Amino acid sequence: MTENALTIEPLTRAVFAPFGDVIESGERDSFFINNGMAERYHDLARIEVSGEDAGAIISLVKSKKYEMPRKLDHAEHHPLGSQAFVPLDDTPFIVVVASPCDLPRPEDFHAFVTDGKQGINYHPGTWHHVLLTPYSAMTFLCVDRVGAGNNCIDHFFDVDQQWLLEMPPG
Repeated sequence: MTENALTIEPLTRAVFAPFGDVIESGERDSFFINNGMAERYHDLARIEVSGEDAGAIISLVKSKKYEMPRKLDHAEHHPLGSQAFVPLDDTPFIVVVASPCDLPRPEDFHAFVTDGKQGINYHPGTWHHVLLTPYSAMTFLCVDRVGAGNNCIDHFFDVDQQWLLEMPPG
């Protein structure tokens, strides 16, 4: 592995819990609706918003295919609300996160690869890199906050602080 490289590990509910929720049916409780024609996996993530005139919105995000390896050169966080991404394609993607703090360092980040069916919901304040889609271009359903106030704080790392994200094995 390259010096200052971030190891990418499989995404699970347990390891991602400090940063947010994994959105997947998996082994979750469910119940049938629509006269037994649909199975609902209820309450997979809590959408959190705060601030004046705040509300939750649903958007579509179309991501281009990312080339790897890629530098961890930028991070952002949303202090006034959670932010969820659910893939509409059956393709893995990479999530890079750090716990809420004033200013993250590259060594604070963790990287996870989804199984292609998992979505994620960042807790308010969780630092994250943009979603990385190195396997294919992808479309995501995005649920996040709308309203007054700055809910997107960006941080760019100096060149000597940047870490390398390499493709996970397999």
